Amino acid sequence: MTGGSGFIGGHCIAKLLTAGYEVRATLRDPGREAGVRAALRTAAVDPADRLSFASADLQLDAGWAAAAAGCQYALHVASPFPAAQPSHEDDLIVPARDGTLRVLRAALQAGVKRVVLTSSFAAVGYGHPPRSAAFEETDWSVPAAGISAYAKSKTLAERAAWEFVTAAGTALELSVVNPVAVFGPVLGPHYSTSIQLLKRMLDGRMPGNPQLYFGVVDVRDVADLHLLAMIRPAARGERFLAVAGEFMSLRDIAQVLKKRMGKSGRRVGTGQLPNWALRMAAWFNPLAREILPELGKKKSASNAKAKRLLGWQPRSNEEAIVSAAESLINGGPSGAPTRP
Repeated sequence: MTGGSGFIGGHCIAKLLTAGYEVRATLRDPGREAGVRAALRTAAVDPADRLSFASADLQLDAGWAAAAAGCQYALHVASPFPAAQPSHEDDLIVPARDGTLRVLRAALQAGVKRVVLTSSFAAVGYGHPPRSAAFEETDWSVPAAGISAYAKSKTLAERAAWEFVTAAGTALELSVVNPVAVFGPVLGPHYSTSIQLLKRMLDGRMPGNPQLYFGVVDVRDVADLHLLAMIRPAARGERFLAVAGEFMSLRDIAQVLKKRMGKSGRRVGTGQLPNWALRMAAWFNPLAREILPELGKKKSASNAKAKRLLGWQPRSNEEAIVSAAESLINGGPSGAPTRP
């Protein structure tokens, strides 16, 4: 499994170990092994001798053959997600696409049965004209429509994965999980930008909420879906949207925190930031400029396929948000953003 020190990766390791699997996790920085083991203790999971580590970097060829050797399945969870905008979109696109291909080549050469790729709703629901219909797994984001570098990187990386597996024929199976914004309990210091957003709200650093809409899913349910996509025959050659329910605005999320977190939510701002204020900020702030195309754009996505084919049953939006906030407040680390 790639990306063992990440937010989703840590929960996937916990899920796999709990299910009885032996896991080999790749780390770009071997020094993070202690942090992964500490995260598993937070999750009350004892790996015993069933967890090992391999050193590999998505931007380098070295290490991938050894990482994949002897494995029956591969979960490619790791993906670059910068805290700031890259100087050029290729700084994000090339590592995401080429890293995915490195993992797939190593899996094919090692005789891995199936790869589960963590993609994103960013590869599904961006660059489209306004629509009332829910997005489904047959939808793809449109890179030519001026979407963000991150959305473009996830789209092109997933496209490249499907092309690779098609060319490989029956030698390698692929399943893909496309999560929306991922919340849920924090296990360690490397968590998603979604969790970072909640922390900013709880700290009172978001007095106004831009008119943006997100799907919500609990990281534990994302890990469950990865396991189902790995072992269920029906998951072969399929994509699965990981979304719990209806999309929420940032203001909706803030109101959940205000309602459910008591004194801990006292600094959460529930006001709506006017669109004109964000447009003014975009003149000076590249991050604000990037989200302008999504202002006021309501979306929805269907989880029917994952439920129907795999029996997936996600937690509610509110439980995903509240469990994340509680984990931050009850001794959660002050982590840095990794990926959504």
